[in-house]
Amino acid sequence: MPWTTPTLRDTRRLTRDYVLSQLGAKAMIPNSVLRIMSDAMSALAHLAFLYLDWLAKQLMPDTAEREWLDRHGVIWLTNADGSKGRKAATYAQGTVEFTGNVGVITPVGTTLTGSNGVQYQTITAGEVGSGGVGTAEAVALTAGSVGNLLDGDLLSVEPSIPGITEAILLGDMSGGYDQETDDQLRERILFRIQNPPMGGSQADYVRWPMAVPGVTRAWAAAEIGPGTMTVRFLMDDDERRLTTDDLPTEAEVLMVSDYIDIKRPVTVKDCFVMAPILFFYNITIRNLTNDDPTVRARIEASIADMEFARSKPGQTMYRSWVDEAISQAVGEETHELDFETVEMPAPGYMPVLGTVLYDV
Repeated sequence: MPWTTPTLRDTRRLTRDYVLSQLGAKAMIPNSVLRIMSDAMSALAHLAFLYLDWLAKQLMPDTAEREWLDRHGVIWLTNADGSKGRKAATYAQGTVEFTGNVGVITPVGTTLTGSNGVQYQTITAGEVGSGGVGTAEAVALTAGSVGNLLDGDLLSVEPSIPGITEAILLGDMSGGYDQETDDQLRERILFRIQNPPMGGSQADYVRWPMAVPGVTRAWAAAEIGPGTMTVRFLMDDDERRLTTDDLPTEAEVLMVSDYIDIKRPVTVKDCFVMAPILFFYNITIRNLTNDDPTVRARIEASIADMEFARSKPGQTMYRSWVDEAISQAVGEETHELDFETVEMPAPGYMPVLGTVLYDV
């Protein structure tokens, strides 16, 4: 029978019974010194029970709170960068193109501000060449995905440099990943405990990419045949609705591949690292009760949550899963679904919701 913390009333009753049994008394007079002392002792005992109940939760990684969860992570996990435990946030980095007068130099440490309000700093010096442009490498001063910017974004130079008229991103400012969340860390710890290292098992090929900053989901399978291993991964953080823009970039694929090459057995020749291929499926929902934009948004969010939990490369998307997700949306009462179970055309394809049509 599982342990449950006694209530204060139960503790008080047990304490009174214990005192009576030790003294050989028959009854305890209300408001007597003996009863007051017993109740005071029971309160202290109850606090001890509460602490033991809390401590028991911290000793298990599946119920531990943040501070203790980090302790479990330090014990069990080693990340791709050599750190222990929770994956730290990383700093975005990219190339900045400066336009201005020929010969003007942008020194190391030049401060830039992006449209996102994040400040950046150059880590290499740049010089405006004969074409009126020069480049320098820059890194965000704030860690996390907030520092990522798209190719062509304008940056302001602060303080301004005489002779420099414009600063613009040459390529994406990328590589900024948020700190690993408690849920992500807990999942990695439990996976490590349940799947101990085996020198190159299928579970090892899942655990290795998960140690790389930014990687949130990974799968491994012998898609091409025996003796091969294909690793597919995503860096979607808490995003539930996947699009092709959310897939890992070539640089991110190379980063994960390089780390797996360090960890995998040298005898494994054919190991392929790549992003999943998104297979979009469409559904039609008819006769939806309480049909309004809020309910529709909740339905699509519920389907996205279901996909986050169930979808993976090569996974058949069952009609019952989609139907259940729709029914779990708050505000939905009844509906009819036009959708048939979809099988993936190849192991690397991953089912993702495409278009949702509402037929009233």
